[in-house]
Amino acid sequence: QVQLVESGGGLVQAGGSLRLSCAASGTTFIIAAMGWYRQAPGKQRELVAAITRRGSTDYADSVKGRFIISRDNAKNTVYLQMNSLKPEDTGVYVCNQVFQYNGADYWGQGTQVTVSS
Repeated sequence: QVQLVESGGGLVQAGGSLRLSCAASGTTFIIAAMGWYRQAPGKQRELVAAITRRGSTDYADSVKGRFIISRDNAKNTVYLQMNSLKPEDTGVYVCNQVFQYNGADYWGQGTQVTVSS
């Protein structure tokens, strides 16, 4: 059974930091590409950050220089360090796992991040 479980969300003031975690189970984590998506009220889900199986990273322009995605293959966990948070970063952050070799695609339930001004 595949599970992606996010944690670390919460309420923070603008300028603050949060660290999100996504623990994966039921799959071969080391060969998966991982991503963090954001679902803001009234907006489409957008890709915030991604990391390949080899550790290459990519970020949405809106978070470049503020967010850092990383992975710990020994712990089957991907992280999102979010610094200098802004009210527009508010949303549900959802973890995604993709396997290129077969196209399998899995999603977590999400964790709420609220940034107050």
